[in-house]
Parts: sequence; C-alpha cells; structure tokens
Amino acid sequence: MKLLILVCLSCSVVFAQHANYNTQKNWSLNKSEVVFTLGATQFNGDLGGGVGVGKDYSMRDINWLSTGYQFGLGLRKRFHPLLATTSNLKVFTLKGDDALSMNAIRNARNLNFRSFNIQIEQKIEFIIASNEKFSPSNFLLGNYPTRNKSQQLYVFSGVGLMYFSNQGYYNKPGEESKWVNLRKLKTEGVTYSPLTMTVPLGIGFRVGISRTWRLGIEFSYNKTFSDYIDDVSSVYVSPSSFNDPMAAYLSNPSDLSVTQGNGFNWFGEGYQRGDSKQKDAFYHANFVLSKNITYKDYGIRRKKLLKK
Repeated sequence: MKLLILVCLSCSVVFAQHANYNTQKNWSLNKSEVVFTLGATQFNGDLGGGVGVGKDYSMRDINWLSTGYQFGLGLRKRFHPLLATTSNLKVFTLKGDDALSMNAIRNARNLNFRSFNIQIEQKIEFIIASNEKFSPSNFLLGNYPTRNKSQQLYVFSGVGLMYFSNQGYYNKPGEESKWVNLRKLKTEGVTYSPLTMTVPLGIGFRVGISRTWRLGIEFSYNKTFSDYIDDVSSVYVSPSSFNDPMAAYLSNPSDLSVTQGNGFNWFGEGYQRGDSKQKDAFYHANFVLSKNITYKDYGIRRKKLLKK
C-alpha cells in the first residue's frame, strides 16, 4: 500500500512538469467509452503463502502458481477534466493452496480452495496527469503523425458487490478425487453469505493507439468484508459434529501422522484454523482496452470545436 501511494506521488510530479492538462475542447471528445478488461488475479487470505509467519495484506505472502484470471466489461463516463466514473461487470477466479506454501505448518495443514466470482463495481477515477493536446494536427487519441500521443495517469477507488462460489479439492486416499462446493459443508460449523462488499484501490495508465481506441494497464488492491472466500477463518471443530464424512475430511485434511502425536495436536478441536482478525483481499492486474463512443462523426465534431 505504501509503495502504491509513493508511485502515485512520484508519477504525478514527473507528469505535472510536462503535462498539457485537459481543456473543454479535448476532454469533451472522450466523455463516453466502452471498456474491456483482461488480466490476472491473486488471492491474499488464509491459504497458501510464502515463508515464515503470514503477512497480512502483503504481496510477499502470495504464490504465483495460484494466479487466476479476470475479464470484464464496463462503461466509463468522464464528467470533468480530472474526474471520471466507471461501471464494471467482472468475472474472475481466485485460488489458494497450502501445498504451495514453504511454511511447514501451513503446508501440513493441507487446505485448498478455488472460487468463481462475479462482481459489479462502481469506481471513481482521479486523473493525476494527462497529455491530451488539441490542435488541427493532433485532435484525436493516438494520432500517429504527432510525437506525443494522448496519455493519462490516474488513481481510482470505489465500491463493489461480489458473489463468490468456493470449492475445495476432495482427495481422500481410496476415494474418488473431485472438487466439492464448500459453503454448504460448513467446515467450521458456521453459515456464511456468498456475497460481500468490495473496495478497490488502484492506479492506471492509458495511451491512445488510434483515433477511437485506448490501451492501458491497471493494478488494484481489493479489500473485502468477508473472511470466508477461502472457507477458512477461525478454529477447528470436532470431527464428531459432522454428519457428512466429506465435510469432516475437508475440515481437516492434514496428515495426522505428522500433525498429531504424544502431547501435541497441531490441528485439533479448538486450535487455530485461520485468522478471523483479517478479512480476505485480492489483487487485479489488467490490460484495459477502451472504445470511444462519444461521437459518431469525429470529423464534424472536430471542425465545430476548432471554430470555437
């Protein structure tokens, strides 16, 4: 988070020295855009992670092999030279697996999950700096004869609503291996909602690649208000409390020959299974392609603006 803030401040200083900031003539040419996103996701919760003690809300505690995918569709509205709002619909996956962790205890815990997610999101963008020149020779995004193409550096935040459907991999020795829906199994003896609010915080950069198309990249950290996206939050419950043997196994699939012995039981009833003090979070790293749909005839619009 500190690094993200530092990058925003540094870039704003550099761009501000050279930026040709928006005027009514140029920013109004791009008030409406259709937005397409495609990228990668990373989960930051109770499962998987790096070496040592878990690091809350840190990219140092992720596993690259647990990278998921994301794609989305949105509509961007620019209502001020420095402000825009985007409505998004996103579909993405999240993953986590203790088998990938180099922490001995988490590795022995042997929990895993995958989640299919649908999210609607409304975000506000603040354009830190831009280079959107307007002249007879440079009047649209990405006009190739010009040296400086349309560029924008921006930060954003907002609010969203996410539906998640999580599954665990059932691979008990001697039985058929398969993915199983976790929420209905109540592996910690509790019922939780498949819906959660989300709050994104991110930074992006885009550049014109033609008269009507822009290509960019975005990176965002997304806070949620659920600790059960990975089905792990609090403590282990007694195996005898489960009527379904599949639920009992997925509640504690650890190797008892390693985790249990004379005088110790790492993952017994009442012992810590997850960290309920910290909610789940995830990251998005996306390519963003946008299509300007503000005007049907850019030549006519350009002539009108040049006469003003």
